[in-house]
Amino acid sequence: MSDHRLFELRRLTVRFGSHVAVDSLDLHVDRGETVAVVGESGSGKSVSALGALGLLPAGADIEGQRRFDGRDLGEFSPRQWNALRGGRIGFVFQEPMTSLNPLHSVGKQLGETLRLHQGLRGQAAKGRIRELLTQVKLPRVDELIAAWPHQLSGGQRQRVMIAMAIANDPQLLIADEPTTALDVTVQQEILALLDDLRDRYGMGLLLISHDLNLVRRHADRVVVMRHGECVEAGPTTDVFDTPQNAYTRQLIDAIPAGRPLPVPENAATLLSANDVGITFARPKPFLRPRPPAFVAVEPLSLQLREGETLGVVGESGSGKSTLAAALIRLLPASGEIHFDGLRLDSLSGNALRRQRRGFQIVFQDPYGSLSPRMPVADIISEGLRFHHPELDASSVTKRVAEALREVDLPPDCGHRYPHEFSGGQRQRIAIARALILKPRLLVLDEPTSALDRTVQKQLIELLRSVQARHGLSYLFISHDLAVVRAMAHRILVLKEGKVVEEGQCETLLEAPRSAYTRALIDASSLV
Repeated sequence: MSDHRLFELRRLTVRFGSHVAVDSLDLHVDRGETVAVVGESGSGKSVSALGALGLLPAGADIEGQRRFDGRDLGEFSPRQWNALRGGRIGFVFQEPMTSLNPLHSVGKQLGETLRLHQGLRGQAAKGRIRELLTQVKLPRVDELIAAWPHQLSGGQRQRVMIAMAIANDPQLLIADEPTTALDVTVQQEILALLDDLRDRYGMGLLLISHDLNLVRRHADRVVVMRHGECVEAGPTTDVFDTPQNAYTRQLIDAIPAGRPLPVPENAATLLSANDVGITFARPKPFLRPRPPAFVAVEPLSLQLREGETLGVVGESGSGKSTLAAALIRLLPASGEIHFDGLRLDSLSGNALRRQRRGFQIVFQDPYGSLSPRMPVADIISEGLRFHHPELDASSVTKRVAEALREVDLPPDCGHRYPHEFSGGQRQRIAIARALILKPRLLVLDEPTSALDRTVQKQLIELLRSVQARHGLSYLFISHDLAVVRAMAHRILVLKEGKVVEEGQCETLLEAPRSAYTRALIDASSLV
C-alpha cells in the first residue's frame, strides 16, 4: 500500500440475509484527498461507509478487506473500534437533528467526546469546545455552548456535528450527505469549511453525496455506485467530462430542465396578499420586561394567478415557509389574504375549514408528514373522508386509486405503509393526498430538497403535468434555483423576512438586481 494511502476497501461486500447491499466494492482515500461516492438512494453509498466502520446492525454480514493507516480493521477488538471511531476517524452523519441528543446541550455533547478520547474535563474541555465552535465559524460561541439542538438552525447543527467529528484531530473524516436540505449558500460554506479542515490537517475526506454540483466543485476523485456496485471511478474531471458508463451519464444529465406552460393572459387572480406580516411574541423573562416581538416576515404584498407558479427563494430563516403557512391560515398574520374572491383572513371555524379543500400543502419531509401507523390508502383518503362524509367506501376507494394513478403509483399499493416506499415514492403519496381533494392551490414546501437528482427530475415533470391537466396554482418554496427555474413563472426573493426583489423567472435569474440574489445564483448549480 502507498505511503499516502490512508483508507482502503478491497472487495467490500455487505449482506442483510439474502440481500446484497454492497457487492465487491474497491475504494481508497489518500492523505489530503477528497473522494466522493455518488449514486441514487439505495445504491449502497452510506451502507459502505457504515459497514467499513462496523456501524451496521448485528444482522449485517460484512466481507472483504478494510484497512486504515496500514492496519486491518477486521482484526480490531471492540475497545480498539471505540478508540478509532470518533478519534482517528470522524463521522458526520446525514441528519444532525437525529444524530444530536435532544436532551443534552451542545457543550455537553462536545465535552463527552473530548472526555472519552482525550480525558479532557473542566476548563481544559471548555477551552477546547470554544476553540472547536470558533473553528467551524459559529457565532456567539458562549451562547451556543449552552444551547439545545432544537434551538439551532440546520446549518448550525451541521457545523456542530462537524465540530464533534474533528474534535480529536481525525486523520479521516467521513461526511455522509453533509449538506442535504441546507440552502445553497450554507452548502457552500459547509463544503468550504471541510476543504479548509482537510488542507489544514492533511486529513482524508470521504464525501457521500447525491449533489453532483458540489461533488464536481470539491472532490478530487469520484466513485459512482449503482445497486451496490461501483460502475465507474476516476478523477472528477474525467468522470464528469467523459463518463464511460451510461448510468453515470444519466446522473449527470438529470438536471431539472424544461419550463412550465405559460399562464393564459386572461387568467384570474386566485390568491392575493395585501400588507401581510408575521410576528412572534418572545417569552417574558422572570422579573424583566417582555422583549420586542420577533418580526419573521415584514409586511408584503403578492398575487398568484390561476395556473401560475410563484417560486419563493431565500436562505434558511428568510421566512419562506412562515409566509406560506400564514397565507393558508396555518399561522396568524396581519394584513389581508384573499383566496378565490373570499377574504380568507376574516374566516374562522367551520367557514375556514370548508375553504381548506381548495388549498393544500405538501411538506418537505414526506416521511415525517405521513403517519407510519396508517396504510397509504387511509393516509390519502383522510382529508377526503373529512370534507366529503357523504361518500361511501367504494367511492372513496375509487378516488384513492385515481389519485395514485395521477402521481404514477400503482393503485394496488394502498395497503402498504410509508416505510415500504422510497423517498421519491413517499413524496408522490404526499402529493396524492393533496390532489384527492381537487384543490386549486398547492403549497409545495421544499418538495425535492432531500431527493436524488434523477428522482427530482421525475417529480418536477410530474408536478408540471398535473398543473397542465388541472390548471393548478403552485406556491413553490425551494433553496434550489435549478429546480425553481424548471418550475416557476415568477420568483419572490426573501432575506430575513424582507422582499429583496421579485420578477419573471428567467429575467430575474439572468439579470438579478440584488447582490443577495446574485450570491444565491453563484452558490447554486446554475453556474
